[in-house]
Amino acid sequence: MGKIARGWQMTKMSLRIIRKDKRLLLFPIMSGLFTILIIVGFLAGIFFSVGIESVFEGAGFYTLAALTVGVYFLSYFVTIFFNAAIVGCAMIRLDGGVPTLGDGFRIAKENIGRILAWTLFTATVGLALRAIQEKMGIIGRIIVGLIGVAWALGTFFVVPVLIFEKVGPLTAMKRSAVLFKGVWGETFVGSIGLGAIFFLAGLLGVPMIILGAALGGETGLFIGVAVAAVYWIALAVVASAAGSILTAALYRYATTGKVSREFGQKQLFENPWMY
Repeated sequence: MGKIARGWQMTKMSLRIIRKDKRLLLFPIMSGLFTILIIVGFLAGIFFSVGIESVFEGAGFYTLAALTVGVYFLSYFVTIFFNAAIVGCAMIRLDGGVPTLGDGFRIAKENIGRILAWTLFTATVGLALRAIQEKMGIIGRIIVGLIGVAWALGTFFVVPVLIFEKVGPLTAMKRSAVLFKGVWGETFVGSIGLGAIFFLAGLLGVPMIILGAALGGETGLFIGVAVAAVYWIALAVVASAAGSILTAALYRYATTGKVSREFGQKQLFENPWMY
């Protein structure tokens, strides 16, 4: 079986795992809620510390900068923490087990030091790239865009490497790049496949808006937009979980040459790049 077929099989398997373990959707939901709470706390911090009127004056500016950096790092940490929880649960399912939410939290908490170290590392890189982009204009945006793509590909497997191989950020990044080299075809096909599925599913929200406007004027338009927004948020939650599960499946294949005990022998592929 070729890379395209394997990638597509893993795409479908990621969606099947969500169908079997719908509780995994709670992780991206909690991630989003915690991120919202962080932003609300940020706004409250500005209001109660220096006041809205003084935020860009004197000490207020430095307070705003400190709070912004804090929100930036906390948001990164929350995203990576819950991503690690989903990847951990997905690996249990791929190994033939039945994961619980407690398993996800346990795996993430056991690796919280490594998750925090990677958060600081990757968030700092993100800040540096943004600074380059702002200083160099259009050329900076092109350079940062290219670096960003290379960074995303090279760090694709960092989270599973961190939590399953128990290494630091630099070692995890190097290991991730090696693993990506071995399964780049499956990774591209799987990622593009998931993206295409959720893009097409997202288009279904447009008729909701059109139908609402056609049936109820401005009120109907508002209702249609609200319904479509809820639908798109739900779709984003499923897409986030599916992406993390796909990462776990690709990591398992890259390191063991097998995808899953859960879904039968037809998906136990030999991986010639296995390390």
